[in-house]
Order: sequence, then structure tokens, then C-alpha cells
Amino acid sequence: MPFELEIRPRFRDIDAMNHVNNAVYFTYMEQARTEYYLKLSNRKALQELEFILARASCDFRSPIRFGETVVVRVWPTRIGNSSFTLHYEMKIKEDGRLAAEGESVQVAYDYAAKKTTAIPAAFRRGLESEMPSG
Repeated sequence: MPFELEIRPRFRDIDAMNHVNNAVYFTYMEQARTEYYLKLSNRKALQELEFILARASCDFRSPIRFGETVVVRVWPTRIGNSSFTLHYEMKIKEDGRLAAEGESVQVAYDYAAKKTTAIPAAFRRGLESEMPSG
């Protein structure tokens, strides 16, 4: 079961075209990713996270309007030695339509040494348990 986070667009998320601005979709992915990290790592503080974002992409499918609830689902699709890929799906709760799909690549990072490192074993196990089968 993918991790899910419900988000209600804020007034400031809306652009002149009267829908959620395209850049905000990345903010929604970031919010879901951060909550997912904290859940998998059993941590409480952002400064305890040991990953950096290497890449992010988004395919826009349908506008998100003010007053709608966005359900952001996230799950891993690839796990390497020091990096992993997450997939995102954003659907509108009220009618089920697909608003966007995205992907991001994260790299395990040692901030003190300023270099990449292996994904911590406990976090890797959490990612592996969330990988879709087949």
C-alpha cells in the first residue's frame, strides 16, 4: 500500500489561471516525500534526514482547483546502493481524476563528509518492504 498524504491547496497555491500553479505540484511531492521519509526512518526532525534530492520530474494530467483535496501517493520503484527512486501519483479525492504523476531520485548523503554514502540499512529495509511486487 503506497504512502498517502491529503493536501488541501492554499489560496497562495492558485495562479492567475485559477488553478494550482505547476511549481506547486513539486511542493506537494516534496511534502509527501518528507512525511514518507519520516515514517520510514522513524524520525521526528528534518535535520535527521540524510538524503538530498538529485532529480525531480512531473507529468501534468489535470488542473487542481481551489477547494479540491489532492491525495498524493508515493512509493519506491528502484533502490540502488546510494540512491533510490520514488514515484508519485496525485489524484483528486472528490472525483478520482489523475492530476499528475511524478518521479524523484534521492541520494544518501553524509553532510559532515560532504559525499554520497550507502543508504542506511534500516531505511533500505523500509524501502524494500514498500516496493510493489511484480
